[in-house]
Amino acid sequence: MFRKQLIEYIEILRNKLWIIISSTVLLLMISGIFSFFIIKPEYQAFSTLMIGKPKGYYEAIEYNDILLSQKLVSTYSEIAKSRTVSNEVIKNLGLDITYDAIRKKVNITQVGDTGIIKIESRDENPEVAAKLVNGIVEVFMEKVVKIMNVENVQIIDRAEIPKKNIRPILVMNMTAAGILGIIIGALIVILIDYLDNTIKTPEDITKYIELPIIGMIP
Repeated sequence: MFRKQLIEYIEILRNKLWIIISSTVLLLMISGIFSFFIIKPEYQAFSTLMIGKPKGYYEAIEYNDILLSQKLVSTYSEIAKSRTVSNEVIKNLGLDITYDAIRKKVNITQVGDTGIIKIESRDENPEVAAKLVNGIVEVFMEKVVKIMNVENVQIIDRAEIPKKNIRPILVMNMTAAGILGIIIGALIVILIDYLDNTIKTPEDITKYIELPIIGMIP
């Protein structure tokens, strides 16, 4: 029974394949228009730092290295995103941006289980993204030494102007649009067939009226 119904649905989809194709092409076009003309490209720049442990930190808190690193990264992240650091960066670079905007653009992460942290920023302008990261790094290095009593902070990689945008991802958007177009088209075909109660084949008579076929007029 299930196999028969499956074959019927496949036949229905095949007979109205043009609806599925039209739906898919339409969504691909919409996705392309949004990706190329409406969604603004976003660029990401990053810098990595090696930060020494604060003086006497092991005597104060007895954690293992991984937990200690995670705790320190959280602390460093809040310092880098603090209003003090942001306001100084805005002043130094002459940026027309608010503290809240910087906090949303900047992200601080730990590189694996190492003592290296990664400061990254996203912006519609690749030059601004790189400038913002390097500006934060300079101010952060000065502040973290004073606040956390860190022995040394070294820059491993300075932020460079990104050449490629990270958003929108055209391939992913088009793939998602294509899959969605096929699904919507198939649902439309099935809905049309469900709402259609006309008799088209001899089998429909047996199926819906439950009467045997005794003859056919050519």
